[in-house]
Amino acid sequence: MTTYSNAVLRYLQEILGLEVSILRPWARANELPYFLRDAFQFCELELLGHPIVLVMERAEVKQSISEVRTWLNKITTLVGQPVVYVTSALASYDRRRLIEYKVPFIVPGNQLYIPGLGLDLREYFRQRSPSMQEVLSPSAQAMLITALLRKPWQYDWQPAKVAAALGYTPMTLSRAVKELTATGLATAYTVGRSRWLRMEHSAEQTWAHAKPMLRTPVRRTVWVEVNDVATQHSIRLAGLSALAHYSMLAEPKLPVYAMTAANWKVAMDKGVRELPEPETGAQEWQLWSYSPALMPDADTVDPLSLTLSLQEINDDRIQIALDELKGQFPW
Repeated sequence: MTTYSNAVLRYLQEILGLEVSILRPWARANELPYFLRDAFQFCELELLGHPIVLVMERAEVKQSISEVRTWLNKITTLVGQPVVYVTSALASYDRRRLIEYKVPFIVPGNQLYIPGLGLDLREYFRQRSPSMQEVLSPSAQAMLITALLRKPWQYDWQPAKVAAALGYTPMTLSRAVKELTATGLATAYTVGRSRWLRMEHSAEQTWAHAKPMLRTPVRRTVWVEVNDVATQHSIRLAGLSALAHYSMLAEPKLPVYAMTAANWKVAMDKGVRELPEPETGAQEWQLWSYSPALMPDADTVDPLSLTLSLQEINDDRIQIALDELKGQFPW
């Protein structure tokens, strides 16, 4: 039995105060399609007198909550008994979605939710990578995302070049490098007089490790009358407008753009008027903590920052569209 399996068994025994039968490989796993056997490890046990199938995530394979829900429904239909999703951690919005859909799940050491057996034990919420309690500064976040957007992916990059492109000072650059290395995302080294960073993981893995430390770039939202300032190079489609561009989501009633606080000041100096509330023909402008133009030649904000700006919205349509957006990630 793996360490992960032991953690599940120990957690069940601790929180239920019962002797839980040992985990054993699920005998019917071979009846499932290959892609499901590649995505999950399957075990079974008896819990409170009921046979339970545990569908355990593999660390190297990540699925969206929509995919997990669909696949668990298929497995449940096949076996005719409780099927429980087991994962090392859940983001708050993913946890809410699973509970809303009454999808049983276990996060060892954190939460047990099996409504079919009347179990809903919520202890504390833990992000993936629990040792990472830091939140990256906007400048470090922007530099990291810029590095993740590179094609083709390269583990080694020069932070000074990225900082210069973003208009950051040497002091800001130095702080950002310290943050990125302190979190374990990258290692710094020197070649001649140039400082380099080497990422510890692939782009996809780095994104997964970094997400608990990243936050929405949106500092404030304002509504303005339509103005040609929105056509400036520093303005990008953002929010639901950008998400509609990347997915099947319908366009919002008011178009959404992103800009920096400095650009907002310039716009106001040019006569742009902030509206007290949305009205017909207005635009929604998001004021970002870093440049919304991390992809210089794009009309929208980058897909990674866009995900961060919308991920806490508890709306199924938006979460489904965000799952589609993952197809636009550079890896």
